[in-house]
Amino acid sequence: MEVKISVIIPVYNVEKYLARCLDSVTKQTLKDIEIICINDGSIDKSVSIVEQYAKKDKRISLINQENKGLSAARNTGMRVARGKYISFVDSDDWIDLDFLEKLYNAAESCGADAACSEIRRPHVSGAAPYKLKFEKSQVLSNAAEKFKILDLPMRCSVWNKIYLRSELERQGLKFIEGMLFEDIPFTIRYIFSCKKVITVPGVVYHYWANPKSICRDLKDKAQIDMLKARADFIQFSRENHIICDEKVYVKSKTFYKLFGILVLKIYKWETIEKYYLFGLIPFFEKRIAL
Repeated sequence: MEVKISVIIPVYNVEKYLARCLDSVTKQTLKDIEIICINDGSIDKSVSIVEQYAKKDKRISLINQENKGLSAARNTGMRVARGKYISFVDSDDWIDLDFLEKLYNAAESCGADAACSEIRRPHVSGAAPYKLKFEKSQVLSNAAEKFKILDLPMRCSVWNKIYLRSELERQGLKFIEGMLFEDIPFTIRYIFSCKKVITVPGVVYHYWANPKSICRDLKDKAQIDMLKARADFIQFSRENHIICDEKVYVKSKTFYKLFGILVLKIYKWETIEKYYLFGLIPFFEKRIAL
């Protein structure tokens, strides 16, 4: 079977949500896929859930590794992927049943290096507001246009897209291990360097805000890593002469200033973190002066 899309699913202590995720992937209307689950050292029933699904669906493979974090798990999946395209789905999220087929057909129709879906964020109240919505399908090739329509860096998640594997290999892209918000540097570099991106309205990635997610468990580190990721975007856009909507820079600069103060407050007396903090501040100051 020719594998059209490799779906990479990092798995870490998500027994409560995993079946919902796997159901949405195994029931895709596009059948020529492989599903790569990377167990990142789970200590709950996540592994047994994947194994049960794998017994019924030969497209599922399970890779076990010690806990290294989301970036390392995604990198492991990328190393073994065989599909023409790669898709990332977080194990507490789910996708429309025609998600992969619509993105695949859209990319193939115009020779795009990436296809991008809409994003909704369901809430326990039942509401599911759109975080990214397209009025029409557009083929984007200009860097500034790509960044504006895809709402980068504000919507830099990797999971609402499919990526041409050969283009990923050409760029040599990997996720930065040990970093939260690793999506941001990965996504902006891929979207900037690839030739063509197509937007696909009417198909949705459903992002679930898991209250026990890694980012919430490591709140202080998340704030620092977000600060660094946003600063990286501004530096990258300046170095590559990307002219974005002014509001993107205003949002990013405001974020730095607010959280720069917060970071100082958090780590002012934490000796063990002082090296990290004062290594961050010059990075922040150099990149904030636009």
